[in-house]
Amino acid sequence: MHDERMTRALAFLLALPLLAAEPAPYRLPPLREQAQVQMEWLRLRLERHLPSLMRKHGVAMWLVICREHNEDPVFHALVPPTTFAARRRTIFVFHDRGPELGVERLALGGGAQGGLYKVYRDPADPNREIPGDAQWTTLRQIIEEQKPATIGINISQHHAFADGLTVNEHQHLSDALGPQWMGRVVRAEALPVEYLSLRLPEMDATYRGLMQVAHWLIRRAFSNEVIQAGVTTNQDVIWWLRQQAQDLGYSTWFQPTVRVQKQREVADTSPLAEGGAVVIERGDVLHVDFGLGAFGLKTDTQHMGYVLREGEREPPAGFRTALAKTQRLQELLLERLRPGFTGNQILAATLAAMKAEGINGTVYSHPIGDHGHGAGPLIGLWDRQEGVPGKGDLPVLPGTWFSIELSTRTPVAEWDGRELFVGMEEEAQIDAEGRIRWTLDRQQSYHLVR
Repeated sequence: MHDERMTRALAFLLALPLLAAEPAPYRLPPLREQAQVQMEWLRLRLERHLPSLMRKHGVAMWLVICREHNEDPVFHALVPPTTFAARRRTIFVFHDRGPELGVERLALGGGAQGGLYKVYRDPADPNREIPGDAQWTTLRQIIEEQKPATIGINISQHHAFADGLTVNEHQHLSDALGPQWMGRVVRAEALPVEYLSLRLPEMDATYRGLMQVAHWLIRRAFSNEVIQAGVTTNQDVIWWLRQQAQDLGYSTWFQPTVRVQKQREVADTSPLAEGGAVVIERGDVLHVDFGLGAFGLKTDTQHMGYVLREGEREPPAGFRTALAKTQRLQELLLERLRPGFTGNQILAATLAAMKAEGINGTVYSHPIGDHGHGAGPLIGLWDRQEGVPGKGDLPVLPGTWFSIELSTRTPVAEWDGRELFVGMEEEAQIDAEGRIRWTLDRQQSYHLVR
């Protein structure tokens, strides 16, 4: 029986390319064109965001120091897409010379990054990079010439995005600068976090296109194009999503999950969903978590699906009620997601409103952008509903994006009072004036496998 099922599943999957599919809503341009767009975004971030952030946080000089294969988390947001790694040791020096002259960008190691940095070379041979030990001597000379009041470095207890300076490099820095200049060194925690958090309006149209593709692939995955009840497994759907993403030129920044809830079985509803292959059958409720990557941006989406039973035209009423409760929880969170409030404050206010409406839910939303789990304030974790010290204490900023990620559990009569898990995740954007909107229209009803 097992071999027969495997044969049927293989035959079905081989036939998939022959089935008609709606055309892609957005197509990635060639890599060269993508790189040109990303290069312009980088220039705007360095010229528009970085100077104001350095002044906001009182950082006169910012050092980003890393080595090849051990790059600082902010490194890739400071270089073009044609730079894949640090060059031996790379030291970026950002020196604020004031509003009129702006921030000078220096590179000790590596290239000019498309002309955005001034490169320091070996004084004895300009065709060679500065030797390793001489990098520290050169850095001290720059600091002695500029005499910055504060020197920011990336060390943080709470924020990984601001904790890229390794112990070894910190020791070299301390030895090179000595007590006089190390006395001016400060932890620039908020600077890299907010630099990574802030989005450009110029990114909006592209990001909307990426989100359209994410929704389109999920819609196809939870349809008869991919799923044959009684044959297809959740693992088949997962690998279909990954293959489609790769064929279209996208990366996936985590292994997708597809959870299957059945009437008489308890589903694995933990975030990792690490169970084995589950055959999808009629009457099953499906949940997917799927994230794409392109243009240096990430998406993160969770939708729900249902496999219709014979004679059904829509999911049972209890299932629709459960979905509506999750949508209501999305609204409660969005109403409270406002600039100036911390993630923990927004979480507490949302949970209070949720309980007042009798919803049994969990909120675990997060920023998104350069990273899927992006820099900025966390609004809960799935297993930390009392708030998240440090990461949840950051304020929401205008010009940032969030993944509104949450779930509810609702007893349904159709399953003899057993709880149905409904998890949803949609992207929302806060503009420079603090107005918030969904990136795309959110899921309104179950995707149906007929």
